[in-house]
Amino acid sequence: MSDSLKYDERGVSASKSEVHSAIKGLDKGLFPNAFCKILPDLVAHNKDYCNIMHADTAGTKTSLAYLYWKETGDLSVWKGVVQDSIVMNLDDMACVGCIDDIIISSTVGRNKKQITGEVVKEVIQGTGAFLAQLEEHGVKVTLAGGETADVGDIVRTIDIGFTAFGRMKKEDVVDINIQEGDVIVGFASYGQSIYENDYNGGMGSNGLTSARHDVFTKKYMTKYPESFDPNVPSELIFCGSKSVDDIIHLEEYGDITAGKLVLSPTRTYLPLLKRILNDHRKELNGIIHCTGGAQTKVEKFVKNKKIIKDNLFSLPPLFQMIEAESKTSRKEMYQVFNMGHRLEIYTDASTATKLISISESFNIPAQIIGRVEANEGVEIEITDDKGVYQYLS
Repeated sequence: MSDSLKYDERGVSASKSEVHSAIKGLDKGLFPNAFCKILPDLVAHNKDYCNIMHADTAGTKTSLAYLYWKETGDLSVWKGVVQDSIVMNLDDMACVGCIDDIIISSTVGRNKKQITGEVVKEVIQGTGAFLAQLEEHGVKVTLAGGETADVGDIVRTIDIGFTAFGRMKKEDVVDINIQEGDVIVGFASYGQSIYENDYNGGMGSNGLTSARHDVFTKKYMTKYPESFDPNVPSELIFCGSKSVDDIIHLEEYGDITAGKLVLSPTRTYLPLLKRILNDHRKELNGIIHCTGGAQTKVEKFVKNKKIIKDNLFSLPPLFQMIEAESKTSRKEMYQVFNMGHRLEIYTDASTATKLISISESFNIPAQIIGRVEANEGVEIEITDDKGVYQYLS
């Protein structure tokens, strides 16, 4: 079965083509090419300010967290999933320059038959703990409250989402205006930054439906039928070889379970981006959060450009494992998984050197991973040790 058919049969889409088709023609806000929709200042009606509101969830990562918790009794994974959902909002907003004084609200829907009160407690307390951690690094995010609903008729385990609101000066907005001659700085999604307590595999919150079914073993299909969509063909359910408690050895970081590796909380780049934006905001031609669409995400924000990525990070252990277990083509992997960097900045070569230095001070590897050329139409070309992959739009 082809990779694209496999994803379709599992009910997921890397490109979200149906969503983008549905929203085509809607108002795109004050900065139509910005990474997030930016609205006029509807709070104070100040023409010099603008508002950003963003909503996102941890996606199907909660299904794997549920399975891992049931297998191991480890409640700490729920704090990681809370972080996933918050970061998927905040880091998108950071791509337009909104990096502080943000208000968030949670929306949690659970199946009470499967998700206990102690899990709900872990989710709520995990929210406060993560926001406190951000504040330690100079990023102020305030929890306004939220809604926790028992919706077992429509949710099989739990869905964890957040909505975020920010207000900022228009002059501080980072619009996307990627230029011929720009270089691309990639910032690693894996490793252990100075503000993380453990090794991060780099998963993020994209590609989890594929990752968990391709990596983990069929025994979970009968053991936890509530952890997947029963409409998906059985041959696509948990068809890997790993158990969640299998040990993966990492040369520099020691041992980690396969479950924890895939469940690594989505790294926030906010502390790093706050430093970068404070010092170099005006030199940035675009910040891309490589979420849906992964390494092809940038195609939605350029015209008549060729994006060349030919100096990527070595493939981290997490993605090596997913590739080996799934037998997914490398070309498709780049469209589904971030493959080692989930943030990229487009700028000039001189500024790039400074950004790399700042990133390394946070113990986040960074490097120039490519460049931009003029082109007829939009093309992304990725080159690695296994080949050259072209994506046209």
